[in-house]
Amino acid sequence: MEQPTTLEQFTAVLETLSGWAWGPPMLLLIGGTGLYLTLRLAFLPLRRLGFGLRQLIRGSEGEGTIGSRSALAATLAATVGTGNIAGVATAIHWGGPGALVWMWLIALVGMATKYSEAVLAVKFRRQDSRGQYIGGPMYYIRDGLGPRFAWLAVLFAVFGTIAGFGIGNTVQANSVADGFQDSFGIAPALTGSVLAVLVGLVILGGIRRIANIAAALVPLMAAIYLALGAFVLLMHAPQLPAAVMLCLQSAFTGTAATGGFAGATVWAAISYGVARGIFSNEAGLGSSPIAHASATTDHPVRQGSVAMLGTFIDTLIICSITGLAIVVTGAWESGATGAPLSALAFSASFGELGQMVVALSLGVFAFTTLLGWSLYGERCAQYLFGDRAVVPFRVLWVAAVPAGALLSLDIVWGIADILNALMAIPNLIALLLLSPVILKLTHEFFRNEPH
Repeated sequence: MEQPTTLEQFTAVLETLSGWAWGPPMLLLIGGTGLYLTLRLAFLPLRRLGFGLRQLIRGSEGEGTIGSRSALAATLAATVGTGNIAGVATAIHWGGPGALVWMWLIALVGMATKYSEAVLAVKFRRQDSRGQYIGGPMYYIRDGLGPRFAWLAVLFAVFGTIAGFGIGNTVQANSVADGFQDSFGIAPALTGSVLAVLVGLVILGGIRRIANIAAALVPLMAAIYLALGAFVLLMHAPQLPAAVMLCLQSAFTGTAATGGFAGATVWAAISYGVARGIFSNEAGLGSSPIAHASATTDHPVRQGSVAMLGTFIDTLIICSITGLAIVVTGAWESGATGAPLSALAFSASFGELGQMVVALSLGVFAFTTLLGWSLYGERCAQYLFGDRAVVPFRVLWVAAVPAGALLSLDIVWGIADILNALMAIPNLIALLLLSPVILKLTHEFFRNEPH
């Protein structure tokens, strides 16, 4: 019998650790926190969705480093990435069509989580030596919970600094390289090198340049991707009701093996749906409040109302388009995974053009995610080591991009899932302990807000 290679053994260990990291305790913590905040806020994200949209349209006045819309663009730049294309595909590949339903459910409660994170981030933000507003979980843990929890703030910053190289860097580069090789025959090494150069040119300009690039690229590419995705669904409209019903049934009964699909249990649907949903919208990870802390706003709740839109747009709109396209076209039965599976779904309606659109969308989304997460990791490193850590971090960030393009897909996703879980734990603890502050600020604001 042939012995497994070292790489295969390492991949197996990562799969085991990832299974523990996203086992019942983590799913209960992250889903339970979102549900708790949703109930305590009396379903505010759903009731005040229109209010959030109005704040986004009109912008906000007050103090800050970047505009409130730019802050949302920066967070969407980080969240609208490979999770929306490759992440959804891997969730369905391993968890079946039912995984999409669990992505929806975690997003619905995740809106309250995202709202709460942004409220605390603005409440406890501060200015650095350059006069820029900075904040995030490390600050609201330390300043909101007090000196006794300073160690928890450090723990988040450590995990945040390292996690960025997984979820926000190597995963992005790897998925783009995989997609470009599959669609255009471009060598991963070349894709990684070009991506590294482009990322380096932008992040040297700091948060303002990142926000400006994100504000220009994300809406345009998202609109094109959504339009083409909607066309795929329209082309298969007669099959759409059955596809939605399949997703709903599979979410609670599992999925039998068919075609190239190996079959999936209910637990697989839950674990992969939740893990990939969190990977995509990042609600609970503590990443997006780092950008929202820099927003120009006159009240934490106003920015929180804008922040919660990020989860709605990312998962309930963009991920849904990808997932339903994969299911309605029958591509999920092919046995393919990652970006090639999404490309297969779009190719059903557009032929080679569909594959090109997915690859190019993936490239743009991943590029902006690399930019957004460079900010998150940088802020965490800055918290730990001061301003002197900024330039070395940026250099390491750029250097990691070509390395990520060459790694194994299973290894990259396994590491990212583990790091995401470690990063989320300190943040979720803080959200639960600081929930009275969130509720007080919310009640005060809406009691006095005429609009």
